[in-house]
Amino acid sequence: MGGQSEGSSTCSEESFVKMPTIKFTKLFINGEFIDSVSGKTFETIDPRTGEVITRVAEGDKEDVDLAVKAARAAFDHGPWPRLPGAERGAIMLKFADLIDEHTEELAKLDTVDAGKLFSCGKAVDIPQVAQTLRYYAGAADKIHGEVLKMSRELQAYTLLEPIGVVGHIIPWNFPSTVLFAKIAPSFAAGCTMVVKPAEQSPLSALYYAHLAKLAGVPDGVLNVITGYGETAGAAITHHMDIDKVSFTGSSEVGREVMQAAAKSNLKEVSLELGGKSPLLIFDDADVDMAADLALLGILFNKGEICMASSRVFVQEGIYDELVKKLTEKAKDWVVGDPFDPNVRQGPQVDKTQYEKILTYIEHGKRQGATLLIGGKPVGKKGYFIEPTVFTDVKDDMLIATDEIFGPVMSLMKFKTIEEGIERANKTKYGLAAGIVTKNIDVANTVSRSIRAGTIWINCYFALSIDVPFGGYKMSGFGKDYGMQGLHKYLHTKSVVTPIYNSPWL
Repeated sequence: MGGQSEGSSTCSEESFVKMPTIKFTKLFINGEFIDSVSGKTFETIDPRTGEVITRVAEGDKEDVDLAVKAARAAFDHGPWPRLPGAERGAIMLKFADLIDEHTEELAKLDTVDAGKLFSCGKAVDIPQVAQTLRYYAGAADKIHGEVLKMSRELQAYTLLEPIGVVGHIIPWNFPSTVLFAKIAPSFAAGCTMVVKPAEQSPLSALYYAHLAKLAGVPDGVLNVITGYGETAGAAITHHMDIDKVSFTGSSEVGREVMQAAAKSNLKEVSLELGGKSPLLIFDDADVDMAADLALLGILFNKGEICMASSRVFVQEGIYDELVKKLTEKAKDWVVGDPFDPNVRQGPQVDKTQYEKILTYIEHGKRQGATLLIGGKPVGKKGYFIEPTVFTDVKDDMLIATDEIFGPVMSLMKFKTIEEGIERANKTKYGLAAGIVTKNIDVANTVSRSIRAGTIWINCYFALSIDVPFGGYKMSGFGKDYGMQGLHKYLHTKSVVTPIYNSPWL
C-alpha cells in the first residue's frame, strides 16, 4: 500500500524517541500509590508490537470502596469544596504548569500505551490538557447563582453547589484529553472524584495523579483506580455513595451505566457515546479541500474517534472527481511507528479492536461494497491497518450503520440537498456532522436540519475548550467543555425567605 513510506516500518527496531520509564503502576487512593486489595495486576500492551509494557494494579470493588470512602471524606470534611474558588483555581494553575514541564513524558506514555502519534500528543493533546485546567481554573471563582424577584412577599436566590463525589470513566482513544474534559470542571466546581481510566491505556492517568499531588490537590480529591470495566467500572456505576457518573465510551456500555445508576441510588449520569457522523460534500465544494477533510475526518487518530466522519456523502456532480482525489491523497497517508514524525497513522489500540475493524472490512466486501483502497493489515507485528475506503455503499450495510472505530470510510453519492439531509439523519447516532459548501444558504439549511450535537462547516474536528460538545440520540447527553461542562457538576439550590413590610415587590 502506498501509505507506508519507503524505509518506514510498523515499529522500527531503533525507536525514534527514547522510551519512557514507567514510574507509576499502582492504584492512587487518598493521596498514596498502593497495591490493589487482591494484589492482582494486569498487563498493559504496546500496540506497536503486541508486547507487554508493564503490569498495572488491577482494582476491583473493594478498591473502589476505598477510593469512594476517601473521596467522600474529602468532600464532606476536607478543605477542597470549602476553599474560595480562587484558591482552587490557583492549585489548578500549578497543576497545569507541572503538566507543561512533563509534556514529553506524558505524550510518550499515551503513544506507547494507546498508539497515539507522539508528535500530535506533544504539540496538541498534552498542551490542551494544561489549557483545559487553566480555562476552568479561571471559572472556579465565578460560580454564581442569581437573586430572584418573586410575585409574592418572598425573596429567593439560587446557590450553585458542587454535586459531590463523581465517578469518571475514561476511554482509551484520548486518555489525556477526555480525562481533563471531566476532571478539570469537577475540580473547579469543588467536587471530589474516582477516576477509572481504560484498561488499554492506564499509564498517563497515574502520572497525572502524581502531578496533582505535587500541585497541592488535597488527598482524597482525586483517586485513580486502574482495572477492567466489568469489575472496577461496574463498581463505580453501582456505588451507593457516588453522586454522579460521567462516562465516555460505547453506546452499549452507556446503556449499562444508566441501568446501574437506576438500580443503585439514581445517581446523575452524563454520557458521551458513539457516532456514525456524516460528512456532506456539495457540488460547489473545493474538491481538494473536501478530500483533505474527508481523509482527516476518518483517519485522524487511526479512526478511533467518536465523531469520525465515517459516512461521506458526495453530491453526484463532483463524485468522480472526489473519488480520484481521495485515492491520490490516501497514498501519501503514512502508516507506521507513531514515534516517527513522518507517520500520520499509528496502530489500533489493541488486538480486539484490530480484529473488529478487519471483520467489518470483510462485512463490507461480503455485502457488496467496492473496496477502493486499503483493507489489509500493515506489517508483521503490531495492530496496523491500511487506510480503507469503500464505494458503492448502501445505507443499510453494516459498514454504514455500525460504529467501526477504525480507518474505514463509506463513500456514497447523493443528488439533492433533501436526499443528503434525509440520509445523513438515517442513523441512531447524533454526535457530529460536517458540511462542505460555498453556499451559505445550503450551509444554514443543512446545519439546522441534521440531528447532531456539533456541525462543522468547511472544517472538521474544530473543537475548542470554549464550545460545548456532546450528542443527540444514542450518542448520549450532557456536554463537555464550555460553561455547560462545568454546570453539569453543580446542583442548583433555591433558597426562599419571607419579606415583611416591603414597600414594593
